[in-house]
Amino acid sequence: MYHVQAFLDHLSVERGLSPRTLDAYGRDIRRLEAFLLERGIARPGEVTAAELREFVYRLKDDGLQPTSIRRTLSAVRTYFAFLLAEGLVVSDPSERLEPPRVWRRLPGVLSRAEVERLLEAPDPADRLYWRDRALLEFAYASGVRVSELVAVRVLDLDLEEGFARVFGKGAKERLVPVGQGALRAIRVYLREVRPTLERGRGKGVVFLNGRGEPLSRMGVWKILQKHVRRAGIRKRVTPHTLRHTFATHLLEGGADLAAVQEMLGHADISTTQIYTHVDREYLRDVHRRFHPRA
Repeated sequence: MYHVQAFLDHLSVERGLSPRTLDAYGRDIRRLEAFLLERGIARPGEVTAAELREFVYRLKDDGLQPTSIRRTLSAVRTYFAFLLAEGLVVSDPSERLEPPRVWRRLPGVLSRAEVERLLEAPDPADRLYWRDRALLEFAYASGVRVSELVAVRVLDLDLEEGFARVFGKGAKERLVPVGQGALRAIRVYLREVRPTLERGRGKGVVFLNGRGEPLSRMGVWKILQKHVRRAGIRKRVTPHTLRHTFATHLLEGGADLAAVQEMLGHADISTTQIYTHVDREYLRDVHRRFHPRA
């Protein structure tokens, strides 16, 4: 029982909305009701924020424009405010529902082929080849933030188990898997290059600059830009692009969203869910370009 008619009566009698506006509210809330019933949710009190986010994705997949989706979200918020005021629900799951404007800021990602070109870009003749190769491999393999990358210490690496300990926002600690490609490059770097850079100023940090000091975030950015150019990649690529690419490639490969959330260090899974939308956009683009009746 979703109390749709009671909600529309409330809008008509207490708020004096026009018949045309009432029709729009009715369509929006009945669309929500049909979606929830389809998922086996019989009462509004059982609705969670996760279901409402899926409803928003359904609207996007159905081809609604952002303006129409924002209008629907406004109706959903008004509806749940009514239910809460009437004591028909005990909490409002629409409270943190994000409007579709965030989709305009979807992160850019590299293709698998572009990642391969980037990882192969460092020049083996360069004395810092293994430093750069290890840095690029580690950034893509772990999905860490650049601030986390420059803070990783040698003691934070477990090369036998293939994990690194990183400290994220609020000094929150997590373990991230590193992967065989990155492990191989890191082992060579630690054995053959880092000792030649260390001059007592490395502070135990893994990635050092040419003066033997911990790399800065700007230092990482400059190294990345150098190899992006060498790889012939035309896109704008930042250290955060590798983090976005890490998450997107995992989800495209079928990884569990909660596992990706843990690896990225997101406190809220809704932050991680932006990458499921990136994946949907990729699938939609493929369908649009290659399906004969798209």
